[in-house]
Amino acid sequence: MRSHIHIPVWKKWASYFTEIVLEHTSSDYNEVLTVSLVKGRLQLSTEEAIYSYADKYDNFRVTFEKMILPEKAHVLLLGFGLGSIPFMLEKIFGKTYSYTGVEIDETVIHLASKYVLWDLKSDIELHQADAVYFVAQDPNKYDLIAVDLFISEKIPPVFEEEDFLESVKENLTPNGVLLFNRLAKTEKELATTKRYYEEVFCKVFPSATYVEIQGNHVLVSDKKALR
Repeated sequence: MRSHIHIPVWKKWASYFTEIVLEHTSSDYNEVLTVSLVKGRLQLSTEEAIYSYADKYDNFRVTFEKMILPEKAHVLLLGFGLGSIPFMLEKIFGKTYSYTGVEIDETVIHLASKYVLWDLKSDIELHQADAVYFVAQDPNKYDLIAVDLFISEKIPPVFEEEDFLESVKENLTPNGVLLFNRLAKTEKELATTKRYYEEVFCKVFPSATYVEIQGNHVLVSDKKALR
C-alpha cells in the first residue's frame, strides 16, 4: 500500500499567491529536493531545475496536445519525477494508461508515492534503476516512451549516445513513439539540442520532428504521431 499525504485545501488556495514549501530533502543524486505547492499544483525542484510540475509541466503537456493519443497504451517513463506525465494524461487528457517508471533516485520515488501516485487510477510500476541498464535488459515493448533524464539541468552524457537511442528504439512497438525532452533556454543549449537532433536523433529516427516549447524542445521519433 502506498503511504500518502493529503494537502489541506487552504494551502492549495494560498499557493496561488505565494509558493508553499511542503518539504525539503536531499539524496545521493540531488543535494536539494523541494516539494512545493505553486498555483495549486505540486512542484518538485532542485536549486537549478524543475523536475515536475503536475499539468503545468508544459514540455510534455504541449506535446501531448499536439499528439494523436491512443485510447490504450503501455508507457515507459525514463526519469519519473513526481509523475507529471501520468498525472496530466489521466487528469487532463482522460487517459488511464499502464506505466512503467524508471527513476534512479530512491528519494524521488518516495516523494512521488507520498504526494501523487495514491491519487491516480492508472497502473504504475516503479523501478529504482539506471535507465541505461534498465532499457538494455527490459524485454517489454511500449507504445510510448518518454525520456526526461536530468541531473539538475544536465542530461548525463550516456543518454545522448546513439547506442542509448538504439536500445530505446528496440523497446518501441511498431507504431510506438519516443519523446525526448531537452533544454533550449540559452543559445548554447539550443545549438547543442539542434546538433543532437540532426546528427544523432534523426540518424536513429529518420522520420523525426520536434515540438518547440519555451526553454525546451521535445524531440519526437515520428512526425506522424503529431496532428
